[in-house]
Amino acid sequence: MSKRKDHNFSQEAVPLSAKKNVISLTFIMLSLTFFSASMWAGGTLGTGLTFSDFFLALFIGNLLLGLYSAILGYIGAKTGFSTHLLARFSFGRKGSWLPSFLLSATQIGWFGVGLAMFAFPVSKATGLNEYLLIGLFGILMTITVAFEGIKALLYLSIIAVPAIGVLGCYSVRIAIIDSGGISALIDMAPSNPLSFSTALTIVVGSFISAGTLTADFVRFGKKARHVFIIIIISFLLGNSLMFIFGAAGAASVGQADISDVMIAQGLLIPAIIVLGLNIWTTNDNALYASGLGMANITGLSSKTMSMINGIIGTLCAVWLYNNFVGWLTFLSTAIPPIGGVIIADYVINKKRYQSLVNGSRRKINWVAIVAVAVGILCAKLLPGIVPINSVLGSAISYIIINPLARRIGISRGRK
Repeated sequence: MSKRKDHNFSQEAVPLSAKKNVISLTFIMLSLTFFSASMWAGGTLGTGLTFSDFFLALFIGNLLLGLYSAILGYIGAKTGFSTHLLARFSFGRKGSWLPSFLLSATQIGWFGVGLAMFAFPVSKATGLNEYLLIGLFGILMTITVAFEGIKALLYLSIIAVPAIGVLGCYSVRIAIIDSGGISALIDMAPSNPLSFSTALTIVVGSFISAGTLTADFVRFGKKARHVFIIIIISFLLGNSLMFIFGAAGAASVGQADISDVMIAQGLLIPAIIVLGLNIWTTNDNALYASGLGMANITGLSSKTMSMINGIIGTLCAVWLYNNFVGWLTFLSTAIPPIGGVIIADYVINKKRYQSLVNGSRRKINWVAIVAVAVGILCAKLLPGIVPINSVLGSAISYIIINPLARRIGISRGRK
């Protein structure tokens, strides 16, 4: 395939001519962090924490998420490489297939789950067949991202971000009125108490998988330092707002499910339209990222792989909705260490990232694979915030083991 036709630049760095301005990147990042599932997670926190603990968990969690994602985004913008091309430098040419597969599988799963999350309530409200709705919206979402790529994400974001902001603010207003005022809402006791550490894990864990893919979207940034700031702001503003929207309504009606909250508030039709648009942007983000990952493995264009992944996600949507939670739990543990390894390798081998050729000289870097395994063990065995333990565990172990492995000649596989 001619590289000229690959406007997603799945096999090369983004050229300067394709770079986007700050406003465009801000909308793309806000659409990524304006994530409907964060409203569900916010509902869980809203019924499980006091007012002060909720905002403290939200601030700390999104600050940690923002810093992690911003570092990866900075590397992506600085080099112009997607997450999957970055993985070649640390994992090796064929070793990068492992993170690409795990990350792509996650996003295909979220695409299918998102379809079902939207189709089921629409089916209940309209009486239309849920499988027909899944097929219809699956085709539309696949077409938009497959043929327009990053442009589709930008155009949808410009519409979706303000719309979800307006709906969320209106829902919070209703929650305040129904609760008897802001003071009454603040003073509400948690109906399903959560520990603070669990709440923090929910905030970080709900988005760290997508955060690992941040470079896929912001590698189009003209200046890496601007990208870093945009990402921090997007998490502290965008993701926090989504949690607040979910928490306020959930606290007022005593239910964590955002669909139940919207129905109780008499917002079913606006919720279907706006949340549907929000899920559309989220799903297109997922499909776009999964296409880049599978392109790294197959060598095909990301457009082709996005279409294939969209078909798979659509056909498996109902099954994924019913069975994906367990798989997501595993991926939430396995994926953050990938980001830790990428960050660690960039820090110690920054000069190598000037050319993609340097990322193709190793077949497999076994140290990176071992570091991911260490990160997973840290997540499972150490106390604290699970995703953060996994990131730090993989990064620190990679930095320590890599020079030792070089001495005995096992870290660099041959072509």
